[in-house]
Amino acid sequence: MKEIDWSSLGFGYVPTDYNVRCYYRDGKWGEIEVSSSESINIHMAATALHYGQEAFEGMKAFRGPDGKIRVFRGDENAARLQRTCRGILMPELPTEKFMEMTRKVIKMNERFVPPYESGASLYLRPLLIGTGAQIGVKPADEYLFVIFVMPVGPYFKGGFTTNNYVIIREYDRAAPLGTGTYKVGGNYAASFRAHSIAHEKGYACEFYLDAKEKKYIDEAGAANFFGIKNNTYITPKSTSILPSITNKSLQQIALDLGMKVECRPIDVEELATFEEAGACGTAAVISPIGTIDDLETGKSYKISKDGKAGPCSEKLYNRLRNIQYGIEPDTHGWITVIE
Repeated sequence: MKEIDWSSLGFGYVPTDYNVRCYYRDGKWGEIEVSSSESINIHMAATALHYGQEAFEGMKAFRGPDGKIRVFRGDENAARLQRTCRGILMPELPTEKFMEMTRKVIKMNERFVPPYESGASLYLRPLLIGTGAQIGVKPADEYLFVIFVMPVGPYFKGGFTTNNYVIIREYDRAAPLGTGTYKVGGNYAASFRAHSIAHEKGYACEFYLDAKEKKYIDEAGAANFFGIKNNTYITPKSTSILPSITNKSLQQIALDLGMKVECRPIDVEELATFEEAGACGTAAVISPIGTIDDLETGKSYKISKDGKAGPCSEKLYNRLRNIQYGIEPDTHGWITVIE
């Protein structure tokens, strides 16, 4: 392969050597298969194409200063995928098989795991799709689970620097009792239009308010929200938010650092009271927020006064990254070392 410039990698698709696959047929999961093909042969009547029977996850593997490769909280990704499967009636992939495939695909693509201190990591995309032909609104009888990988740089240009966000009220990402808590493609398709508007206006990303009252902060198109004030980490409670594994981890780290944690509705007006705020997720880790503008009301909530990440956000970010890279002790059992 041609030499990869690790430091200039963006967040996007990069071909690698292998992916791993497993089919569900006749009521059971089959053997793990290895493929070098970037294509999937799928029936034109597959439920993934017609009825949105598909789910995915996002994970990262890191090469530490000791040369070892570590995966962060893969069991949580397996559990979240299983929860999504229960929500849209797909067969659950056992955690053991999920982790076996995770280890296998990383080992087979080891040369694509970026070196330590490059600012890059190996991104894993587990994908589960209904492949069985079905015309009639009901679940498929056959499914394909695949994991492919790629080296990626920061999700937002500039990495751990402040970004500006915008509240867009004209569109909802998900309904309160819909699929918002599941990681399905339809939620992201629903965010494309608002995301495009945000980009056109010069913002890093959009924020959604709750679909019912348009009063409370929900989440960004691809990340959870958190705010910090009075030594307290505050994140929204909602029935339409995807439960972020990064957010869950940051809440624990906040407790470890002696902070309080609150998971509760956050009125949009409360944005004016936060000392720090960020968007968090696997891809971005933490994207510190500079300003959040509300287009409809004309209000602007300036959170970072100097354009820099706040001290609490920096501590949370550094602790999480150090655990991922094996620099600080993994006291919560979050890391799987790829032997």
